[in-house]
Amino acid sequence: MQNLKMFCICIHNQLLDKVKKLNYIPVGLGDDQFDSGWIKDNLGENISKKNKFYGEYTFHYWFWKNELKKNIDDSWIGFCAYRRFWLNDNLGSNQDLKFKDIVLNKIPKIWDNYDVILGDKIFVDDIKWTKILKYGKTSLLKNPKAVFKKHRSIKFHFDMFHGNGVIDKAIDVLNNKDKEDFREFVRLNKSYNQGNMFICKSKEIMTKYYETVFEWLNECEKVFGFNLDGYGKVRIYGFLAERFLPFWFNKYSNYLEWPIIFKDLREENLN
Repeated sequence: MQNLKMFCICIHNQLLDKVKKLNYIPVGLGDDQFDSGWIKDNLGENISKKNKFYGEYTFHYWFWKNELKKNIDDSWIGFCAYRRFWLNDNLGSNQDLKFKDIVLNKIPKIWDNYDVILGDKIFVDDIKWTKILKYGKTSLLKNPKAVFKKHRSIKFHFDMFHGNGVIDKAIDVLNNKDKEDFREFVRLNKSYNQGNMFICKSKEIMTKYYETVFEWLNECEKVFGFNLDGYGKVRIYGFLAERFLPFWFNKYSNYLEWPIIFKDLREENLN
């Protein structure tokens, strides 16, 4: 049976015991003081100081530079967060299952035919106009014609929530091999695999992905810098990576979509 190494990214020290009860590997990010049982992204080669702008991708950088090369077996390596989890297989209709029985704890047989697992999609055209008007007011003032758009794509969504034209400028500095394909991906698609979550059994595929995405984000830093304001703009590099992830794995891997569940681990009883 293949092993599963699941890294659970948290920002609260008190979740250590709960993460361990799930047989997941605890990862601590942010300003909280974490005990010795946590993996922290500020050791070895790291970009931990950029966490405010990159979100969980400061850990992905740490993992790529310090941990991935140590993975010499055929384990599946996955990432979840304390409020986003992968669902277990064959749950059936049993409504009395405990939380630790609901979340993924073993590799389903169907995965044998795939290299990568991505979370199920979020459909951006389902987002209500009231939310768009609340968070996208500035972008709409810059581009009022967007109100009449019938095709609400990934690009439209990004323009509204993270700044008008930002994703276009970011794509302009992407490598030539992917630039126009990614531009078309965000322009045409109304959904993407959410949450910056994936599970992979190929060290080679993970290495190529990390090389590509961090090279791109480094170029994006030269465009946008770090003098950023507001949640939707401060974490711009994490949001860009979230849109790029499904594009890249769709293009370069044999992947399967898998359901994820939004549950806050702080509220779950694992006894």
